[in-house]
Amino acid sequence: MTLDAFLALLVYAFVTSITPGPNNFMLLASGVNFGFAKTIPHMLGISIGFLVLLLAVGFGLGAVLTAFPVLHTGLKIAGGVYLLYLASKIAVSRSLSGKGEAKSRPMRFIDAAAFQWVNPKAWVMAITAMAVYAIPEHPFLSVALISIAFTVVNLPSVSVWAGFGMALRGFLSDPVRLKWFNIAMGVLLAATLWPMLR
Repeated sequence: MTLDAFLALLVYAFVTSITPGPNNFMLLASGVNFGFAKTIPHMLGISIGFLVLLLAVGFGLGAVLTAFPVLHTGLKIAGGVYLLYLASKIAVSRSLSGKGEAKSRPMRFIDAAAFQWVNPKAWVMAITAMAVYAIPEHPFLSVALISIAFTVVNLPSVSVWAGFGMALRGFLSDPVRLKWFNIAMGVLLAATLWPMLR
């Protein structure tokens, strides 16, 4: 991979990692509701889970899904249902962590890592990265470079969303504002399904 191609890959990794999507909307909501420190396992789960997904796609899973469209459709349906479940949980959350008897908890590392396997945006990112930047003559090296690029860029990018959520905690300590913020985040998370349904 040439230096120009690797720099283009880093830009692609940055743009796709920092732009709105299911992971980033959930991190924003988690930063608001639980704070930055309690959201760290969620952020790490996203980064490690996406790395594993990238490696799996790069080493053949993408080809399997292309060969068996019914598996791809099943994955999309499962992902959509789970995404709507998460959106509803966020939308009905009504208290910040540490205030009152909050029944909810931040997403755990393993949950966030597993979510990447049903996250439509993560699949599009992984398949596109491998299709555009992988070099057939050097498959192992190119898959490794793509994975390294995303690993370096992804965690700082998603951390911005959790940090922004943390910055909003003071403003959203008012229960009415928090209620409408969480409803808006739930609706936006559900809306991320639109590209998958078109």
